[in-house]
Amino acid sequence: MKRFAVIGLGNFGFHTAKALFEDGNEVVAIDIDKSRVQAIDPSSTEAIVLDATDKEALKSLGLENMNGVIVSTGTKISISTLICLYLQEIGVKKILAKALDDDHAKILRRVGATEIIHPERDMAVRVSRSLSRPNVLDFIPLAEEFDLIQVGPPREFIGKSLRDLNLRAKHNVHVIAIKELVPENFLLVPPASFVIKDSDILIMLGKSEDIRRIKALK
Repeated sequence: MKRFAVIGLGNFGFHTAKALFEDGNEVVAIDIDKSRVQAIDPSSTEAIVLDATDKEALKSLGLENMNGVIVSTGTKISISTLICLYLQEIGVKKILAKALDDDHAKILRRVGATEIIHPERDMAVRVSRSLSRPNVLDFIPLAEEFDLIQVGPPREFIGKSLRDLNLRAKHNVHVIAIKELVPENFLLVPPASFVIKDSDILIMLGKSEDIRRIKALK
């Protein structure tokens, strides 16, 4: 069972918390508005009335032990920015933050957000693709113990070929594609001779525990 916190219980935050809880996760739902907290209480593990811009109050919740914290506050950019900064300082590893626009997204990344959410934009893309390309899968459901991720290469990978790294034998993960950023290119099933650059993004498939070990490399 995974543990998540959702900060900000407007429409997006409320439904995110509810969906996570219904999927069998432990969910701590947080908002400064008592009525919102009362509304989510039946669909959460714990619902808390709290001002998330109070760093000491946030520290008391043990959020650094969560699998992820979702920040979904209102239209005041300063509030979500401050919360993301505090979460990073507390030691939260995975911070998913809702952005109002591209500039807001840049600020959130600078203060610690590891993933940016654009709810309206992302839903618009999904709807348009489902209409124009109905035969294309929107996502690939994986067994729970497997992850499909994109990650920057650890320092020890740079300058080495996939053959030299032999990731399948040494780490039990598969590099199924590579996004080259300089110049921009997408390489599906890269050859063993491909030499990894620091500007590349590796798309890997493997067991969650093996993927975590790769991500832990510096």
